[in-house]
Amino acid sequence: MSKYKELRLNTPELVIKEGVKEVIFTTISCMCDNKGCLRFKKIKNDEFKLDGIGFSILNWQMKYPQHEIEWKADEGNWGEVIKMINTGTSTIASVISR
Repeated sequence: MSKYKELRLNTPELVIKEGVKEVIFTTISCMCDNKGCLRFKKIKNDEFKLDGIGFSILNWQMKYPQHEIEWKADEGNWGEVIKMINTGTSTIASVISR
């Protein structure tokens, strides 16, 4: 069984600290279980900016535009952010936050 399918069947518990400055999600793609990272980092005005750490956000093929995902992060609604990310061709394997 692929790691992607395993994660879809057994979603890991993802915990994000309160008042974070940065959140990095490690993702596993449905294509050959390739790993990727999505980083949310606070910029001016306490807003989060989503970054693919060297890759285009479009590679994840999420069903939501980048700005909508960033707005949910700005609200601190990480549960919705996770759901939005998981609508694409990758699923979240783990998260770190600071």
